[in-house]
Amino acid sequence: MTAPAEEIDLADWPVAILAGGLAKRLRPITEAIPKALVSVAGAPFIAHQLRLLHSAGLRRIIICAGYLGEMIGEEIGDGAGFDLRIDYSFDGPSLLGTGGALKRALPLLGRRFFVLYGDSYLPIDYRKAAVAFAGGAKAGLMTVYRNQGRWDTSNVQFEAGQILRYDKKVITPEMHHIDYGLGLLSAESLASWPDNEPFDLADVYKHLLSEKQLSGYEVRERFYEIGSPEGLAELDAFLR
Repeated sequence: MTAPAEEIDLADWPVAILAGGLAKRLRPITEAIPKALVSVAGAPFIAHQLRLLHSAGLRRIIICAGYLGEMIGEEIGDGAGFDLRIDYSFDGPSLLGTGGALKRALPLLGRRFFVLYGDSYLPIDYRKAAVAFAGGAKAGLMTVYRNQGRWDTSNVQFEAGQILRYDKKVITPEMHHIDYGLGLLSAESLASWPDNEPFDLADVYKHLLSEKQLSGYEVRERFYEIGSPEGLAELDAFLR
């Protein structure tokens, strides 16, 4: 049974932002700054991302930082300027990948949390996604969008409300949807993965799917991203 929306207080749901990548596709811009601080519509990208999360009702943010991550902390601080509480989890001497960084941040995240990529701008109803996750009995939820190859390569086969296949590398004709960039996970979903070793969040999702522990939630709003120069220009125009 799905949990009533009024029982969900998003202020109690932490959000992990995965902001540790090298951002090679944005070089030379990201040779001196992390992707989170790339200027979009007159402000660092992460400022737009944080304002969006605040407008959705979220208040607790954990930034998983790696490459040049200390610069994010210097710019954003503890989040008071955004009416948010922000903590940081740093990869350490070597980059841990999206999954490894998330595992490292678990002590800050608690038993269940949102996770989104540090280059994604996702203007959706976060409460509805939380309701769908809370009302299910699975360890993870992936939001999906019927992309049909428009904004990026579709990588999800989603039919009758179920994710049947997810793969970023092996694409099949049945994949009309895409991993939207927002997930919800329980701490248990990462329990079997190693500490302080690099692995990818995509592999976590694939493992959960193989164990029938990944649900899908379809969103209708398109995503924006700054992972490429084209995406950066598109989001800049949208926000202006």
